[in-house]
Amino acid sequence: MTYRALTIAGSDSGGGAGIQADLKTFFAFGVHGMSAVTAVTAQNSLGVQAVSELPLPVIAAQIESVAGDVGADAVKTGMLAGAGVVELVAEIVERLDLGPLVVDPVLTSGSGTTLLPAEAIRLVKERLLPLAEVVTPNLAEAEALAGRPVKTLAGMKEAAAAIGASGCRWVVVKGGHLEAAEEAVDVVFDGKKVVELRAPLCRIGSPHGTGCTFSAAVAAGLASGREPLQAIKKAKEFITRAIQVSYRPGRGQWVTNQNVDISSPWS
Repeated sequence: MTYRALTIAGSDSGGGAGIQADLKTFFAFGVHGMSAVTAVTAQNSLGVQAVSELPLPVIAAQIESVAGDVGADAVKTGMLAGAGVVELVAEIVERLDLGPLVVDPVLTSGSGTTLLPAEAIRLVKERLLPLAEVVTPNLAEAEALAGRPVKTLAGMKEAAAAIGASGCRWVVVKGGHLEAAEEAVDVVFDGKKVVELRAPLCRIGSPHGTGCTFSAAVAAGLASGREPLQAIKKAKEFITRAIQVSYRPGRGQWVTNQNVDISSPWS
């Protein structure tokens, strides 16, 4: 059986993040990957030089084309670029009953470039999160979505509950950037209970594409019929290994390496 996953996200010309990272991750999981490009970026390992949002009808046509023929066993969103794109994606996901949906609330690039304005963030909370099976914010994204500081493990748990109140089923607040942490701790909240997922903290820094890769791995797991917690745990295992073997293709940031073995049993 062929499993299918669709990424709705921006294109990274440098190949480290965005739909490029998503498609490489889907391939690693043996899932047929499809894409609807929301924006084209000119970027490399040194940073983002230009961003151009695609016309809304073109974005809609890509999603509807895939859904009308191939279908999708899971969908993930990444960079949505603007309020109009967020509203459009939410409308199509709802109308076509696409999902399960994984929302990676991309607010900035790894180099710090703002990718989602305030009005779009509001629409993510009001329109997109209620449709999501899993939401995967990092600490900065969790602060923006929860409307509170997230500096500690306790703060991560509070933010996860606040984000979960939006209507999404599962929240994963990623703690890889938590200051003074000895481990990479992620907080998983299912609306009732919290689970902590721990892994060794990689000391090489934060490679480009980690958020895209993690959320794509969750989507691949869901597309393959795994339960959400199963998919999240496997994605944690996958991203940990992908960071450990990250590499530096240019003169700037390292990038996440999706060419890793995932043959270990699903937990």
